[in-house]
Amino acid sequence: MDQVIDGTGDRTDSKLAGKISAITRLSDEEVKSLFPDSVEVKKLVELMEIVRSSSDQNEKINKIVGNTEEFGEILLKLLAKFV
Repeated sequence: MDQVIDGTGDRTDSKLAGKISAITRLSDEEVKSLFPDSVEVKKLVELMEIVRSSSDQNEKINKIVGNTEEFGEILLKLLAKFV
């Protein structure tokens, strides 16, 4: 049963990586290497939803700052990739 669950998680992670790479400049492999954990991928998706929302910039900033602990690691990984 654990193998089935793990396999399902891997397929889901691959699908998420594919979707993320489709809307970013990152390849599937870059997404997988930066965010190997599905929890991190979900946080990245949440962060991307905030950034892509129709909210004004101040609202987006407030949402991100309000979730600093949740997004901190994700933001550091992204910045390290681009800096």
